[in-house]
Parts: sequence; structure tokens; C-alpha cells
Amino acid sequence: MTPTATVHRVALRGRGAHRSIASAVRAARDGDEIRIAPGEYVEQVLIDRAVRLLPDGGPAHAVRLLAASPGRPVLEVTAPGVRVEGLALTGQDPALPAVLTRAGELELEGCELSGGRVEASGDASLTLTDCRVSRTELAAVHLNTTGAARLTRVVVEDVQGTGVVIGTRCVAEATELTVRGVGGSGVRVRGAARAVLRECRISGPDRSGLLVEDEATVTALDCRVVDTAAEGVRVLGSSARPEDRRDRESVDGGGVLLVRCEILRTGTDGVAVSGNGDVTLLDCRLRDGSGPGVSADGESRAELVDCQVVRAHGSGLVARGSARLTAEGTSVTGSRANGLLAGDRSEVRMAAGDLTDCSFSAVHARDDSRVTLTACRIASTAEHGIRATDRAGLTVEGGRVMDCGLSGVRIDSAAEARMRGLSVVRGRSGITTESTGSVVLEECDVTDTERAGISCGTGTTPVLRDCRISGTGTAGLVIGERATPSVEGCTVRDAAGSGLVVGPQAEPRVRSVTVARTGKNSLFVGERARGTFEDCVFAGAGSDGTAFPALHVSSGGAPVLRGCVVRDTEEDVALEKGARPVFDDCVSRDVKNPSLPTGAEQSLSAAGPGADPRTTARETEAPPEDTIEDLLAELDGLAGLDRVKQDVSSLVKLMRMVRRREEMGLAPPPLSRHLVFTGNPGTGKTTVARLYGRILAAVGLLERGHLVEADRSALVGEYVGHTGPKTTRVFQQAHGGVLFIDEAYSLAQYAGSNDFGQEAIATLLKLMEDHRDDVVVIVAGYLKEMEVFVRSNPGLASRFNRTLLFEDYGSAELVSIVEHQAAQHQYELTPDAREALTARFDAMPRERGFGNGRTARQLFQAMTERQAYRIAELPEATESDVMTLEPEDIPQSL
Repeated sequence: MTPTATVHRVALRGRGAHRSIASAVRAARDGDEIRIAPGEYVEQVLIDRAVRLLPDGGPAHAVRLLAASPGRPVLEVTAPGVRVEGLALTGQDPALPAVLTRAGELELEGCELSGGRVEASGDASLTLTDCRVSRTELAAVHLNTTGAARLTRVVVEDVQGTGVVIGTRCVAEATELTVRGVGGSGVRVRGAARAVLRECRISGPDRSGLLVEDEATVTALDCRVVDTAAEGVRVLGSSARPEDRRDRESVDGGGVLLVRCEILRTGTDGVAVSGNGDVTLLDCRLRDGSGPGVSADGESRAELVDCQVVRAHGSGLVARGSARLTAEGTSVTGSRANGLLAGDRSEVRMAAGDLTDCSFSAVHARDDSRVTLTACRIASTAEHGIRATDRAGLTVEGGRVMDCGLSGVRIDSAAEARMRGLSVVRGRSGITTESTGSVVLEECDVTDTERAGISCGTGTTPVLRDCRISGTGTAGLVIGERATPSVEGCTVRDAAGSGLVVGPQAEPRVRSVTVARTGKNSLFVGERARGTFEDCVFAGAGSDGTAFPALHVSSGGAPVLRGCVVRDTEEDVALEKGARPVFDDCVSRDVKNPSLPTGAEQSLSAAGPGADPRTTARETEAPPEDTIEDLLAELDGLAGLDRVKQDVSSLVKLMRMVRRREEMGLAPPPLSRHLVFTGNPGTGKTTVARLYGRILAAVGLLERGHLVEADRSALVGEYVGHTGPKTTRVFQQAHGGVLFIDEAYSLAQYAGSNDFGQEAIATLLKLMEDHRDDVVVIVAGYLKEMEVFVRSNPGLASRFNRTLLFEDYGSAELVSIVEHQAAQHQYELTPDAREALTARFDAMPRERGFGNGRTARQLFQAMTERQAYRIAELPEATESDVMTLEPEDIPQSL
């Protein structure tokens, strides 16, 4: 109260006081104070000036103001600066306003309001502090204003309708708001309103806990929604998306942001977004809902970061329509259906997620949906770990699938899948592909399954590269009837059944595959099956003590084996009547009853009718596992890179000495295994990094030797607290192998306050120190930038003290790369074409960014396209015409 303000007193009896509050208001001026004696006042009060109303003594709410007529509010405010404290205000019609402000500013503190709602309209502003609103209909608080509103420690209960409605263009803040026992939604935000909810509690609404519509914006921080009859949070059509929402705790421009919220025991979905709605959940917990944890439908977008979905009675995460759903660092546990369900044309991306204990398949992609999983962990599902069906598209990068009741991964119908670096452990089956669509498996591991490790279904055409299968309860790799897969660089070990089973009429293309220590045959070829097997090793067939031949060919089978080795078994080949295999340059080693040559030239007549005697001894044999010699030979076979080859060979000698000292119990010398690779793109840096990891594994200095590729986007987060966990997850993925960071200098190039590259470097350095024997880190990029990068941090300079320079390929080396590509694809270069190609490469400027091997591969592709156009003009093209590349097939520009 200002020094010049007047106090006006109101009492039902006594001298010197107004008999009504309305009378005191009419007598007051702006800034005056009206003190009201305890009692019950039946009237309608209109406040059109800046006054303060408060009790004049007595217990709390001893002043009771009752509406004089049913159709009018008990209190109406049209002026700014109005404050009401400690009064009980009761309307006569619960469906109409008991307190109404159409203009100005009204503050209610410590008031009890009932029998009608509190409403702000027009451009009025409203503040409620420590108030209770009850026994209303339609709504308890209705903020239909373009002004501001603030609710602090307000309790809303016993409402036959919505608890709080925020609409129009109202800007509202609610802190410690409690809504309970309402017949509609707890809080409803619509229109173009903006609301921030902090530490609010919504319990037991008969509809949604929080309902957001139109283009409204909501930020909810540390809020709790429990025991809803419908959704915990429902978002309809909030279209505009805020920028950089994850690095702050507010939203501008449309959308819903939930931070550290709990949503428990919902009647349907925990969070449902549809239309063109948009919702982001950061560090939220959703538990025990009767429907899905989070569902996205229509054109909506949902994003989850570091969230938990526990015991959803539906699927944990659901995407339908054309919705986009992303989840990072999020776990789904104990859902009664799928962990993640994608349908229609939706797109789902999940990174570093956990999906465990699901009643159905942990991940189910159907219809035309697209699902990408990166470094996710899936465990203990009753059905499949991952299933893609219909025409769905599935991409998997890294991750682990464990203990599934059916297959770890199943691809069927016409679904397409590309999986790289996935590990499948235990469960009934490993990876089952029954799809007619494109399926590619690269560097996948399958271990300890009850049945087959990888199964290629009837008529399928999957591609398997560098996959490892071990410890299967039946066969390792099964190729179904009429299937025509491509299998390259894979290993099968310790299968209880046969290692590689080829079904009837199948025709696989198998190259550089190792099958070792199988309970039955290394290779079983079914009736009338064909296919080619090149440079394969079949070792230790019948390792459980039962005599099984390494290779069994059924009646009518006609496989072609070239350059294969059979070793460490009782018998190398068994042929059924009518089998017609072709053995070309194949040998046996340490076989008691050999039919294949063992070193001196001999025929295969002992193998029975139909065998091909065209075999000779090989000079060297391929071992069942990588050896240092093989790996160095593979390195030496790369085009160019003479200096790199010499450096790696020197490193191998050092590493061998380190290993010997460790085996003798001596301290290892102070040698850093981390490297800097510098040079232009396409010079083989990634290829050499992959070989370096395998070499360290062969020496025994790394457990696995696998390669994990990363760049700035894989390590650096988008908001505070995001980068450290993100870098750690990538580093953990490389445990036992090599972490290859391309363009590593980009981590230190940005100096802005919002860049987290330095945090990624600091995290990486600490992890390298804590796990110095478990991970080797290789950083790569252009020479000058990498020199600046290493000097930018003393920790980097001390750990990366060895640089390998990858020089640009010369013209002869680039021609060699093209010739290698041509041979792989059954093309031949004429001498004139070879000469013209050399001249073409000589003319190319070797500037920064020159593509090297990549340019050579692009040039070869362009040559094949130009040759196809040329051959199409010939009236009758011969086989030689189709295979030959001429000088005119070389393009002058790419």
C-alpha cells in the first residue's frame, strides 16, 4: 500500500464501515486497500480500479463472497493492478465464470474459488497463487486471453470438465499446479497459446492428462501425469517446430517439449501425437500404461532422448501413417507387445537404445515403413529380436541382439534390409532372411544359437560379407532351396551340425569362407544344387568325434570348388550317386582318407563317378584364421602405398616385440598404438585401418580387431550434456578393436560457444587413458589440418605421435585399380584402352581433394556405361564385344 493510499473497511455490522464490498470499491481510488471483516457477503462485485481486497482478521477464508444471481460472476475485473487475497468466492452456476476478468490485471492469492470457473478473456492478465478451484463444470480455469497468466501452487479438483484451459494467444506459466479428479483433460492448450508447466501434478482425469491442439506450444518441466483414463499426453496438430529445442527448457513457435517428466498408469497411450503434431521428450519416464508408451501417427514427429518406457501394455514405441519418430539413448522394457512398432509409411530412427523383455518382437517394421537402428541393444524377447516384413526397409548399424525366443533377426515378405556390425547372441535362431527384397549383411556376428546361425530362405538372394558364425546348435549357415545368395569373407566355427548347408537347387556364390570345427560336414550340398566356392577353407569336420566327410555332395549336385583347402578331418569328400562336382586347384591337408590332392599331382578318381580330376597342388594354403603373414600379404597386394606398407611392417615388428615382452612378464616399452593417417580421399586409409586392427588382433594386442568408423556427427552432441555420452557410446562400440575418426580436425575447427567438439576431444582422451589396452584410435584427414589438430591439445600430441602419409596414387596404380575392378566384374581392357587410360590419369590434376581410388572406381563405372551404349548399336554383339573395354569407352570428364 502506498503512503497516500486509503484503507476502506467493510463489515456486516458496526460503525465506520461499508456494508458491501461493491460500495467500498466505488468509494476507493487507484492504490487503495479494502479490508473486509469475516462474514458472508452476497453480491456481485465489479472492480474497475486498481485496489487490493483482503480479510480484516479472522481465520483463513472467513470472508465468503457469494454470487447474487446465477447468471453473473461473483467477481468481475476490468482494471489493471487488482489484487484479491485470502477470500472465498462462490458462484451460483458451476458452468459459468465465478471470477471473470475481461481486461486489466487480476491477482488472486490464497483464495478458495468454487461454484464456477476462473476466466480471463480479451487481453486481460491473470495470476493465481496458492489458490484452490473446485466444484465447477466445463473448466476450472479458462485462460482465453491474449494476455499473460501465471498459476503458482494452484489446486484444481472436483471438476466436471477440463481442469485448466489455455487458449487464444495466451502466454501462461504454471508452477506446482495440481489437477486431480477432473471429468475431462487435466490441462488443455489450444489455439496459438504458449504454456510452460513446471513441477505440475495431474492425476486421475477422465480424459487426457495434457491435451495440446492446433498451433499451441507447451514446455513441461519435471511434471507428473498419473492414472489418466485416456492418454497421458495427447498432441494434435501443433505444426511449427522450434529450433534447437534440446539445448534449452522452453519452446517458441509451436510444438511440445517434455523434460524430466513422469507419465504413469495411463488408460491408453503414454504420449500420443497425431495430425502434424510435434513432440520432444528429454529424460522422461513412462510406466505401466494401458496402451503404447509413445505413439506417432499422421504427419506427426516425435523425438525421445534418454527416456525410459517401462511395462507398456501395448508396444513401447509406435509409428504409423507418415510419422517420423526418433529415439536416442532410450530404453523400452517389459512391453506387452512390440518394443518398437513401425507401420504404414512411417520413418523411425533409434540410436543407442535398449529394448528388453518384450512379449512380441522387440522391433517390428511392416507395410512401407523405414527403420534405422544404430548401436542398439535388444534382449530377452519372446519372439524375434528384429523383424521386417511386407515392404519395410531396415537399416542396422552395430548393436547387439540377445536371448530371443525365435530369431534374433527375421526378414520376410518383400522387406529390404542392410545390417552392418550387428551381434546376435543366443536365442533359437540367429538371422533368418525369407525376403524377396534386397538383404545385405556385413560384419555381423552370430554366436551360441540353439539352431542355425544364418538362414537364407527359399528363392532368396541375400548378400553376406565378412560375417562370423560360431557355436550354433545345428547348422552354421543354411542356404534354402533355389536360393542364390552371395557369401564372401565369412567364417563358421563350432557348429554342432554342418557348417554350410546348401539346399536343393540352390546356387550360391561363395568366396573366401572359412568353416572350422563342425559337428558334421563342413559343407553339405543338397540335391541338384549348384554354385561356386572359391578360396574357401574347410577344417575340422566331425570335431565331436563322429566321422563326417568335410564335403558332402548329394545326388545331382554340381557345385564348382576352386582353390579350396580341406584339412584336419577323417575324410575330405563324399559323393552320392549322380553327384557332379568340379574341383579346380583344391587340396587336402592332414586328412586321413583324402580324395583331393595332398601335395603331389593326382586325380580325384577315388571320389567316385562324376568327379572332376582337374586339380593340382597349391603352393600355399589358406589358414582357417588370419595370420600375420596373410595379413601382410593382403596389405602388400594393395595398389601403391609403398611408404605406408613399410611403416606398417615396421609397426608389426614392434608389436610382436611388445607381445613377447608381455608373455615373458616384462614391462612393455612406452609405445603408442594410436596413429594419424593423412592424405587425400580414396588413398586407402579406411582399408589400411581395417587391416591394422586385424593385425593387432592376430598379434594378440586386441581382442577382436574390428573397425568402427566415426566422424564429427557421430561424436559431437547438439546440446549441453549430450556430447560426453555420445562419444562414450561410440568408443564402447569399438572396444577390442579400432576406432577410425575421419576428418578428425573438424572436432577442433569450431570455436563458438555452442560447439561441443572440445568436449568430445576431452572425453576421447580420458577414455583412451582409461582403456589404453582395449581400443586403438586412428584419426584421419588432410595433412595440414591434421598437423594443426594434433598440436591443438597436449593430450592429442602425446597420444598421436606417429603419422602415416597416404600419398596420391600414380597413373599406373590407378590403372591397376581399374583393371582390378574390371576383373571383378568380368571385363577386360585392350592394350590400347590401357594406354589411353594411363594418359587420361596423367592429365588429371593431383589437387587437394583428388579422389584417387574413388576416382578410378567412378571412371570404371562410367566406362562400363559408355561401353553398354556402344555395344547396343552393334547388330550382333559377341561375348568378346560385351567383355571388352576400348579407348572410346573412356570418358573425358566425370
